[in-house]
Amino acid sequence: MDKKELMTQIIKRLRKEFPVLKSALDFNNPFELLVATVLSAQTTDNHVNKVTNKLFNKYKSPADFVAADPEELEKDLSSVNFFRNKAKNVRKAAGIIVEKYGGAVPRTMDELVSLPGVARKTGNIVLYNAFGITDGIAVDTHVIRLANRLGLTKHDDPVKIEQDLMEITPKKEWGNLTHLFINHGRKTCGAKKMDHAGCVLYDICPSREL
Repeated sequence: MDKKELMTQIIKRLRKEFPVLKSALDFNNPFELLVATVLSAQTTDNHVNKVTNKLFNKYKSPADFVAADPEELEKDLSSVNFFRNKAKNVRKAAGIIVEKYGGAVPRTMDELVSLPGVARKTGNIVLYNAFGITDGIAVDTHVIRLANRLGLTKHDDPVKIEQDLMEITPKKEWGNLTHLFINHGRKTCGAKKMDHAGCVLYDICPSREL
């Protein structure tokens, strides 16, 4: 089967395996999702949720992050990888959101990726999960791994992988594909351990002999 047919089968099987799809990050509004996603780079979603549970009780709006003492904010994020850079980016992004967008997270990819610390992955996550807007496919480490193992791309670059996946995936599935791949990656197709016996994609996976 060609890549489009393969993707159709992948989505069909994974949707049956994971009928309920939602972000693994806890958030109550678009700005919280933006912050949580920025913090999640090189840090597990579970740990980010523990950090943001306290963080969003302390800083309730973009203006609160702008007003935060930089050293105190760094301390609040100190258990997150690259916390100093992330704290700086969050404060700068919050400042732009307050000054340029009246405190509301922008709803276009171009505007989102202009914010410090925000690349296309974060932009796609925020647009789809906060606003229901489908612009592209969020490519994280699970998506990179599975897309390559399933023979859907030969690239390591997230932007090129996103382009490859968008070409073979119906647009209505772009937003959910990331959730499907993340769930499958966590449950079955891990970076170091693959559960072939429990894999619903085993018979159509070109990497099954690895």
